[in-house]
Amino acid sequence: MDLTRLYADPSLVLTVSELNRATRALLEQTYPLLWVRGEISNLKRYESGHWYFALKDRDAQVRCVMFRHRNQYLDWQPEDGALVEVRALVTLFEARGEFQLNVETMRRAGLGALYEAFERLKRQLEREGLLDPARKRSIPVFPRQVGIVTSPQAAALRDVLATLRRRLPSLPVIIYPTPVQGEGAAQQIAAALRLAGERAECDVLILCRGGGSMEDLWAFNEEVVARAIAACPIPVVAGVGHETDFTIADFVADRRAPTPTAAAELVSPSRIDLLARVETLARRLRRGAARRIEMRMQQLDYLARRLTHPGERLQAQSVRLAELSRRLHGAHRRALEGKARWVEQLGMRLQRARPDIGALLKAQQMWRGRLARAVTQVLSRTERELDRLAAHLAHLNPQHVLERGYSIVRKQDGVIVRKADQLAVGEPLWLTFASGWARSRVEDKGDPR
Repeated sequence: MDLTRLYADPSLVLTVSELNRATRALLEQTYPLLWVRGEISNLKRYESGHWYFALKDRDAQVRCVMFRHRNQYLDWQPEDGALVEVRALVTLFEARGEFQLNVETMRRAGLGALYEAFERLKRQLEREGLLDPARKRSIPVFPRQVGIVTSPQAAALRDVLATLRRRLPSLPVIIYPTPVQGEGAAQQIAAALRLAGERAECDVLILCRGGGSMEDLWAFNEEVVARAIAACPIPVVAGVGHETDFTIADFVADRRAPTPTAAAELVSPSRIDLLARVETLARRLRRGAARRIEMRMQQLDYLARRLTHPGERLQAQSVRLAELSRRLHGAHRRALEGKARWVEQLGMRLQRARPDIGALLKAQQMWRGRLARAVTQVLSRTERELDRLAAHLAHLNPQHVLERGYSIVRKQDGVIVRKADQLAVGEPLWLTFASGWARSRVEDKGDPR
């Protein structure tokens, strides 16, 4: 439901579903995930695995739901009356129009200070670059010896040793015993890490312990442990708690494993996988060797076929030489015969192409006579045409007109005057006669009648 429609049209009528849906959207968009402290009341666990309860203080309460995929990661069971802190999303249950919190995680009240200390140390180490992935070292694929930093009484140690024995029984293991919980545990863990680094007996270290509450795992959130891990010259794999547990040691270590068993799998190659790999390589080696032997055998057979007695080779060369001599003589003979035929054909073509001198002389005499007659005719026609053109030209000669008393009148710029309109009074004129010329001036002019 778009709330802008309500502001634009106050008379708009909503259904209950539209109202609840709009309210839920408004609540979820307005409030981020937040922490709420209160006392659990009326806790109900359904067969579906979901938890429904109320969270209350002295003056108010709010309904809460924690779905199975959220509460299954809690390592403790809340009860009515427990004071807790929940991280939840503020929302509305549309079907009943009830305001509620969708809980994502829950912790016992009082752990807030620990979380603040955890985040503060994490930010400090991050600023110093101890959490930078670039500084972390790779875990050796085939370690010669593995060290385990944990308590000898820890169940996690038995799980790690069982996993290492199963995956690679021949891998030597050194245990650096240390308490992993309680007063002074962090200092002793750091001391065990420094001892392992000084003795340099192992190629990789496993720092592990089983699951527990945040207080139980707090030794692995201490700064002294984090700095000991960062300063250790041996790569460290941290396997602390369960998959959902995160400690400062996990962030500083070269690799984090979700569980101690997973840490053991990270540092040890699988004997079964190695044997399968070796068997695969052995099969490839056998196939490759067999192919190389077969190729060499085939090459040997080929060379054996080429290897013959020198006498046989000389005899074969003699036969080859005789064959080439025969082919050479035959080719020479065929070449001579072909040249002879070619010369004969050229003689015949030359004979056919030889000219008839007598016929050519007769034709020459005939063409000479015809040429002389044609020249005479052309000259006669040209002379008559020339006379005609001369008479016509003489008829058109302006000199004859001038001899009859006419003259040519030109203006000063040489333009011939044909009309009186072309002249102005007082304008000078040049007159050309049949013999000679004269200069005159216009005294008067008039229109033709």
